[in-house]
Amino acid sequence: MRNKYHMNVFIYVVLIHFILASLLFPVVAFSATEGERSSKPIYDLQQIIDEAQPGDTLELADGNYQGPVVIDKVLHIQGSDKVLLTNATPEAAIMIQADGVVLEGVSIRQNYVSESAAIVVTADEVVLKDLNIQTKGFGILLRNAERGTVFHNSISWLRTKNSKTGERGNGIDLYNSHNNTIEQNKIQNMRDGIYLENSRQLKILNNQLMGSRYGIHCMYIDGSEIIGNLGEYNITGAMVMGVRDVLLSNNSFLKQSKNVNAQGLLLYDVQNSVIEKNVVEGNRVGIYIESSQKNQLRKNSILRNFIGIQFVHAENNKIHDNDFVSNVIEAEAIDSDANEIERNYWDSAQGLDLNKDGISEIPYAINPFYQELISRTPAYQLFFQSPGMTFLSSMYTNNQESWTKDSSPLMKMSIGSISKPPSSSAEKGNISEMTFMLLITSTLLITSVAIIFYSGVSKS
Repeated sequence: MRNKYHMNVFIYVVLIHFILASLLFPVVAFSATEGERSSKPIYDLQQIIDEAQPGDTLELADGNYQGPVVIDKVLHIQGSDKVLLTNATPEAAIMIQADGVVLEGVSIRQNYVSESAAIVVTADEVVLKDLNIQTKGFGILLRNAERGTVFHNSISWLRTKNSKTGERGNGIDLYNSHNNTIEQNKIQNMRDGIYLENSRQLKILNNQLMGSRYGIHCMYIDGSEIIGNLGEYNITGAMVMGVRDVLLSNNSFLKQSKNVNAQGLLLYDVQNSVIEKNVVEGNRVGIYIESSQKNQLRKNSILRNFIGIQFVHAENNKIHDNDFVSNVIEAEAIDSDANEIERNYWDSAQGLDLNKDGISEIPYAINPFYQELISRTPAYQLFFQSPGMTFLSSMYTNNQESWTKDSSPLMKMSIGSISKPPSSSAEKGNISEMTFMLLITSTLLITSVAIIFYSGVSKS
């Protein structure tokens, strides 16, 4: 009887270990795939391109390819996750000089440490799709390139020891390149995730930007749209500078808090633009507005930042129907009293609604204490999140009649303005990793208990 019991326990332990082995199998399989890739032959991609006719579709065989490569005729080049192009020269791994080129499904590794790039585009109507780029320089550069599409690519810094953010290149970098669409790209650990300069009528849609200096960095991009992007763990989620007629909508800028100058959204010299329905959460400063006029900020959710919104020399802007919730300091303003601020919800405001219309009859005044303090003595930024700084701010009442005010604060949050921000793939990866570790831990615990129990029964 005892032998039969021992056999059952033994089978149970073996079964548990079999399950553990099956959970680990995908990792082993991935490593084998990488090994297979490195053992494949090296093909001459430039020769393949030179021999092709304009308009051809080239389906690349699995294996390794060597850069640099110049594409000077219209081609559709298609690879797979087993196609790898490497380049160790100062030139771009791929230079696209012909209009209408489509490049998709290729992995690119730019190994040269400098201002070099994985891809440089100097032509119109080029499509870059489903590329996996690792680089020691820049990712994708567009120069004088119009009506192109950069879609669903992964771009990341090819790590080198002791590399600083400022020494890296930008993930996607546009200059004098109008009417381009940059959509659903994932960019990690670059200098700036997406850098846009002197380029009009752009569409920046649904990108993920993590671990960079600026997730999105814009200068002189009039008439552009920045919609649905996620920026987190950067120094600044998005810096928008020197623009007119821009729409920033439905973006999430989260957890920019490690640097003393960190902001979720920075607006400098922005004119006639609309900033709406964004979630700005967990940053040092949620929204920072300087030297900007005639903009509308509406239906944004400014949550759990140290400073919710900060105005410096910003005038004639309309700020309405936003929610300010759980910020340490809701708002600050310096020389910014000519703004139309109304119908926002401030959870720290002392409201009084006599006529039951949902609007307080008591205005909400924005305290300028902290901003005035650091403008005179920048070293006080070291005490940015200290309880003492918050206490001193609450005691400050100097020249209160000149403070910027919300003339009619809401008694309740704007319905529907707070939406759950999209989960980044990094967070999803962390969740998957935690789930995996939980399974491993549980399995080991059950196995240990079974062995201990088995040993005890055996001795008895």
